Amino acid sequence: MSADPYTFTSDSLPADHRFLPPLANGLLGWRVYNSTMHMGGVYNGIQGECHRADVPCPLAVTVKTEEAGKDSYSLDAYTGVFTHTLTSPSATVSQTFFSHRHHSNLMVMEILLVRHVTPEVAVTVKLASSFTPYSKDIDFQAAPDYRGGSHIQGRTHNPEFPEGPRPTVHLIWTPIPSTLTLQPGQSQDHWSFILAVAGSFDMAKSSFDEGLNLMATGFLRRSHEKAWEEVWLWSKVEVTGSEHLLKAVIGCMFYILSAFPSRHDTNSFFGGISPGGLSNGSDAQDYWGHVFWDQEIWINPTVALFYPQLARAVLEYRVRTIDGAKYNAQKQGYEGLKFGWQSAVSGREMCPVDVYGQDEIHINGDVALAFRNYYYLTEDVSMFTDGQGSQLIWGVADYWLSRVTWCPDDQKYHLLGVMPPDEYYDNVNNSVYTNTVAKLSLQFAVELADLLEHPEPKEWQDVADNFQIPFDQESLYHPEFEGYSKGYPVKQADAVMLSYPLGLSMLPEIRRNDLEAYEIATDPHGPAMTWSMFAIGWLELGKAEKAQRLLEKCFKNIQGPFQVWSESSDGSGAVNFLTGMGGFLQAVVFGYSGFRVQKECLAFSPLLPNDLSEVCIHGVSYLGHQLDWLFQKDEVCVTLREQKNGAASAKVCDLQVILKASGTKLPLTPGTPVKFPREPGCVCKLELSSFCWPF
Repeated sequence: MSADPYTFTSDSLPADHRFLPPLANGLLGWRVYNSTMHMGGVYNGIQGECHRADVPCPLAVTVKTEEAGKDSYSLDAYTGVFTHTLTSPSATVSQTFFSHRHHSNLMVMEILLVRHVTPEVAVTVKLASSFTPYSKDIDFQAAPDYRGGSHIQGRTHNPEFPEGPRPTVHLIWTPIPSTLTLQPGQSQDHWSFILAVAGSFDMAKSSFDEGLNLMATGFLRRSHEKAWEEVWLWSKVEVTGSEHLLKAVIGCMFYILSAFPSRHDTNSFFGGISPGGLSNGSDAQDYWGHVFWDQEIWINPTVALFYPQLARAVLEYRVRTIDGAKYNAQKQGYEGLKFGWQSAVSGREMCPVDVYGQDEIHINGDVALAFRNYYYLTEDVSMFTDGQGSQLIWGVADYWLSRVTWCPDDQKYHLLGVMPPDEYYDNVNNSVYTNTVAKLSLQFAVELADLLEHPEPKEWQDVADNFQIPFDQESLYHPEFEGYSKGYPVKQADAVMLSYPLGLSMLPEIRRNDLEAYEIATDPHGPAMTWSMFAIGWLELGKAEKAQRLLEKCFKNIQGPFQVWSESSDGSGAVNFLTGMGGFLQAVVFGYSGFRVQKECLAFSPLLPNDLSEVCIHGVSYLGHQLDWLFQKDEVCVTLREQKNGAASAKVCDLQVILKASGTKLPLTPGTPVKFPREPGCVCKLELSSFCWPF
């Protein structure tokens, strides 16, 4: 392994090219050397045939020398740069690729050629391209060159739905020759090649111009690396004691953050996050590049804890799909909003298999939960007023009202004929996960209505108070759904997610019973995120070593050498599986720390396994402040960062730490570390002098 945990290296490329490293920036995604790439929000195909449109990539180039040489490959997660180094007796060739982090319409290839032999001899390197200006999804046509750059443009063949729009794509790139030569007398030379991709000619021209200007000033790569450096300086997670775990965490953070737009980029379209990220999602592959509940439940929670602005982009994506969600609900015969199980740009249901789109309705609650989580972390009311988040939350509540059935026998509201997260079962009644997340979304609708002084229907509270939540009084555990038989096969985490992330209060005995009942029933070849939820559950119960053994199952889904994840441990399924990464990160970030986002506090209850001496979680964002945490075996240290905008420069802050057992209150002062023994507690506002523990 490399001494630098942020650099993943190898002397060869993976035999399975699906595991080549993806490079993305929230708008453009490309798996290195692949002849196709993708652009956020660009899909082709009507409804069930809708998929990310393949876009040809002019940077699909490999380098070769006439002499035999030694290859090495590296992905630097700190700078977001992939490098192929070819060393021969005559020269060293370094070929680098990156999707520009600051200017998201740009992708870049650079080549550095350094001489080893006498200066009187020319040195030549060959460039082999697999690029063709053709796509099976877009009718590309040649267009006039622009400032020396080649230009093609085209529209997708089919819209998402009849009469819907067909996106346009423009590519402008610097032509790539078949050879590059180091002339006699030159010790080294450097070439840059840029690709601008945009939805309009004006934007493509502007981006290409920017790329040329950056090349001329020598700032092309530096501006990209600087943007990534800012990301890591803002927040990062590091563990001490396991290099394997540390590299896995860094890889997960890198790939997930690559799926989000840069904070500098306020103009580019953000089309949500699919399980395989932007680099994948062609026809019938990697879930077609659609957006699922994975975005809200698996991927976004860790990002929201660190980067509220990026989390808000996820919420804004859902707001833009409200019209589609309204169409889905009406098509089913219900009121309000029904978010598609698989969404693209319009928000209409894009799932090619009707049963999932019709019955896996828990996604409504999952979306609402992401909005609630964001509000509890930020108290950003503008997301619900100017950002129209309130319409979404109340539309989800109205859907539940029209979807539930009142049962006079038990005086409860039921949800009938659903598919739970465990997709081995369909047309079941009262999925415990679905009913619980629906109850939570109704409660938040009431809370938001009170906050915004909106007259809510009294039925919202009534249904929330009287939802049927399945529970087996004899075995003291939560059956997945009405009629579930204990021990029946389970595909993935479902009922074990009630305590986390849903936050359903239960006795430790019940939490343990749920974990034990479903651990032996869960498919060992199921999707990667499942064991992370079991790990969090056992950490809640103080069983750190058992949690660690379960978390280590996730390592089988990491396909080296570039930390690319597969959906299943045998390498099958979606690639690069951001969903599994998201679950894994939650086990580390929320599991070891015990962080829980509550209405009036950020709770913590840390616990480390024996092989970890410390966990550093830098840049936790809470109520407009940033907190750096250091968790050790017996001690916790939290430091409130000093803010450059002057808000904290006066050495005052409205946050405090309260320890649960002793009731000790520790005000937080910017720049001053606060240390205390390892025990549960919370961070909350100073004004909460008397605190009612929510956990």
